[in-house]
Amino acid sequence: MKFYSGFSLNGEDHYFSDYINRSDYSVCGFSYGAIKAFEDVKEQLELKKRVDTLQLFSPAFFQTKDEKFKKLQLLGYRKNRDTYLKEFIVSCFLPHEKKIVEHSQERVEELEELLNYKWNIDELKTVANRGVKIEVYLGGKDRIIDVKSAKEFFLEVATVTYMREANHFLFTN
Repeated sequence: MKFYSGFSLNGEDHYFSDYINRSDYSVCGFSYGAIKAFEDVKEQLELKKRVDTLQLFSPAFFQTKDEKFKKLQLLGYRKNRDTYLKEFIVSCFLPHEKKIVEHSQERVEELEELLNYKWNIDELKTVANRGVKIEVYLGGKDRIIDVKSAKEFFLEVATVTYMREANHFLFTN
């Protein structure tokens, strides 16, 4: 099992232990890490490597957000990185209590990538048609991504588990 962390995070996979498929042929990612997981699966399939399951936990889904939203996010990060990251983590846990998370060294380019990433339905279908089971997990109280649009989008190619009371980390309390 390979796990890709969310933006500015490291080692948060234990928060998803109830859902993670621990198979050697499973690739998982949380938020920004979901993008990385998907890109990795496409590459592995190109190399004729075996992948059975792709698990996307609260995948970064901002393709429905306008340019103003994206520019404000980047401006906030560039203006005061520490404040931006602190508020970002708090928002990830809302409306529930914040937990301690380990941080990694992030770059503004990663924030730009996640804000501007366009999930491609045809590429997802190709992955699914190659025998990869795609699972998407979404929290109804997620204050980071556009959950409603993500749910509608991914339903076409994935098993979507929607947890009405869960936040971005899929916590319900």
